[in-house]
Amino acid sequence: MKDALPYWRDRDARTITSREIIERLDAIVARGAPVMANRTAAIFDQMFRFGVHRSIVASSPVRLLFAPGGKETPRDRVLSEEELQRFLQGLSVVCTAPVRRHSLMVLLLTLAQRGSLSAAKWSEFDFEGKTWMIPAQNDKERRAHIVPLTDWAILELLALKALSNDSQYVLPKRSGGVADRPSSGELISRSVTRLREQFEAIGVASFTPHDLRRTGRTLLSMLGTSEEIAERVPNCHSRGEIVSTYDLFQFVPRKRAALEKLSTWLGALIARPLIFSGSARTHWRVAS
Repeated sequence: MKDALPYWRDRDARTITSREIIERLDAIVARGAPVMANRTAAIFDQMFRFGVHRSIVASSPVRLLFAPGGKETPRDRVLSEEELQRFLQGLSVVCTAPVRRHSLMVLLLTLAQRGSLSAAKWSEFDFEGKTWMIPAQNDKERRAHIVPLTDWAILELLALKALSNDSQYVLPKRSGGVADRPSSGELISRSVTRLREQFEAIGVASFTPHDLRRTGRTLLSMLGTSEEIAERVPNCHSRGEIVSTYDLFQFVPRKRAALEKLSTWLGALIARPLIFSGSARTHWRVAS
């Protein structure tokens, strides 16, 4: 943890004070990352609780009365139809790193979580059967599920496979020149953050990878997908253990039909006349 280890790497945990905890969290808020401050506070709390449980420390210095980053409001950001057209038509110019570009498209076309993609192994994919089996350990809700793959999604994944240099991981993280472990979903988010101004230059307001997922889920409803299936595609639908095992396969055809509709609709956006010309790195002109 960059917000703790550089300061406390050589410290005895028993000497860390409540004031130091607050100063670390305040520093995170001061740099404009209130949500990260809340997440870090939770990690500190869990870490010291474990220390108390194992008798490593006598008590926890984490004694917060409220979240250091303040109350978080749920995001409801959904890209508009025009923004999606601009995103799709301008992505290759704005996002020059092929790995990140193809990753964003896979997330939009599958509605998968960034963590599921960043941790994915190629063994999870059946390109002939056109499915992606996401194991429970790679899902935020710890629920295994099958994502049907459209032809477009497969093309994006094959592009990533060509860039993975025979790694077992879809998005490998290199260590010493060897792709021996998976990347982090946070890297996808950071790349979008770094490109915020470039996206805004082509008419796409600030967004996150999860906003793409929310946008896709919203589009499923707009395209006439039933609420049940629209919730099952991104694996938002809570199910019991026995039913869950059965549903892994039972709903694949209906989920596939929903994602095919989404893919076709997005493809039509790309086929529309360009709404800007030029280069995002120089000047974008909105066509009249």
